[in-house]
Amino acid sequence: MANEQNEQAQDIQQEQAEQQQEQTQAETEQADVSVEDLQAQIQKLQESLKLEKARTANAVYEAQKSVERIQRESEKHKETVIEKFAKELLDSVDNLERALQAADEDNAMVEGVKLTLKSLLSTLEKFGVVEADTTNGFNADLHQAVGIDPTAPANQIGTVLQKGYTLNNRLLRPAMVMVGQ
Repeated sequence: MANEQNEQAQDIQQEQAEQQQEQTQAETEQADVSVEDLQAQIQKLQESLKLEKARTANAVYEAQKSVERIQRESEKHKETVIEKFAKELLDSVDNLERALQAADEDNAMVEGVKLTLKSLLSTLEKFGVVEADTTNGFNADLHQAVGIDPTAPANQIGTVLQKGYTLNNRLLRPAMVMVGQ
């Protein structure tokens, strides 16, 4: 009987040892599977991170391009508004110049008109509006020939009927001139 009990105790110990060994093997396999699962999950997260970084970079690029486009459009709009405003003011400049041509020089009002014209022209110059050059001969880019001046040399401007102006080196209004043949 004592032998039987010893054998049973040994069998139980052996079964427990086998169960422990199986449990250790199962845990090792779970650990291996868990590491593989974790590595796969890390790989997926890295790919997701790369995708999100690319999307973020694309969004930043698009935002920068939008800002640049808006700035260009704003600048173009500003130039257009200044151009329209300057064209309207040129009528006033023309009228003041005509008033000075028609006025009597001894009149005190003439001095006021001269000062007003001078002030208006200096304000226009501050914003890039300058008179087109008519002293260096006819230039089709700056002048509009409206007639022939028989007293002027060939391709030279004889009479300026209306002054021309440029805005930041772009033609605002061509000078109306009579040209020699």
